[in-house]
Amino acid sequence: MHELSRRLVGRFDVTVLCPHAAGALPRECMDGVHIFRYRYAPARWERLVNDGGIIGNLRHHPWTALLLPTFLLAQLWGLRRLLRAVRPNVIHAHWILPQALMVALLQMVGVRTPPTLVTSHGADLFALRGRLATCIKRLTMHRMQASSVVSRAMRGPMLALGADPDLLGVAPMGVDLQHHFTPDALTPRARYELLFVGRLVEKKGLPHLLNALPRVLQRHPETVLSIAGFGPELAACQHQVERLGLKAHVRFLGALPQDALPDLYRRSSMLVTPFVQARSGDQEGLGLVMVEALGCGCPVVTTRLPAIRELQDGHWPPYLAEPGDPVSLAAQINALLDDPASGKAWVAQLRPSLLERFDHAAVATGYAQQLSRLVTSSADSK
Repeated sequence: MHELSRRLVGRFDVTVLCPHAAGALPRECMDGVHIFRYRYAPARWERLVNDGGIIGNLRHHPWTALLLPTFLLAQLWGLRRLLRAVRPNVIHAHWILPQALMVALLQMVGVRTPPTLVTSHGADLFALRGRLATCIKRLTMHRMQASSVVSRAMRGPMLALGADPDLLGVAPMGVDLQHHFTPDALTPRARYELLFVGRLVEKKGLPHLLNALPRVLQRHPETVLSIAGFGPELAACQHQVERLGLKAHVRFLGALPQDALPDLYRRSSMLVTPFVQARSGDQEGLGLVMVEALGCGCPVVTTRLPAIRELQDGHWPPYLAEPGDPVSLAAQINALLDDPASGKAWVAQLRPSLLERFDHAAVATGYAQQLSRLVTSSADSK
């Protein structure tokens, strides 16, 4: 979100409203972006949003449900205050629930709001599928002036909620493929090092990768797996590693800063993203870690979920396993370990297309055009 916001500075005066997190300032200006963080609990209890997201935390830490009322009220009040203080020309709401819902609620009580673009990232669209949640999402979408999704696989579900097909765009989030996530010919690529990057939540599928690893080791006994990430399933995954006797082959690196990831991608044999559909219905809207890895020249093994076709502009990538199937996943990992030259050739062929579609410059330009059209349309209607 911040990378997109700071690239809109210059075209817009950008103000961000977001929840407070431990160690963060209530207000600050970063890279020209004005940030307002609302408090929804005492600092030590602000556990609803981070380290797994709202849905993951509600599942693994049921007590965090007690924070929902104050979280929603604090966001609603923070939005109302900012509308008075800043008087924006346009709102970009990330996620239908709860951000776009907050805009809709203010409209319902007579508060005048600027035209709003809502972007769905996946969890808000695929999860929370009950009758009440679906009804709330439909009512929210009815009050939005435009919408976007981060992959073409999400268009159908968004249209089912009542999004206007003429005002529904497909616009991924961006990756810095020109300066940050780039190849480095001087960094030697390991022969048998697998890499997992992501939050440790159900839809990321790490337990299935751990179950596949013994089959990989039968064929390639030198293989090791590095896990960069943190989340509510960490303890369960660590226990699974011990139960499977994999401690000598698995390293938990914890949550790493973005600056540390390029070196990991450049030296790893491959990135493995064993995505699955969670029991809640949640699934990946896109999976930008794959774009980051490919930008660094690192091939990717992934699973057959609808959004994965976005990686190759509508086509399935070559190293594709069935979701939740350790045997299929191990076969694809072994195929790439057997023939790394083919993986290297695939990545080199794909990178120019990724630059055109996912680089921050292209993505920010697309969002700036959407937001500018809303501002112009609103001005013309007055």
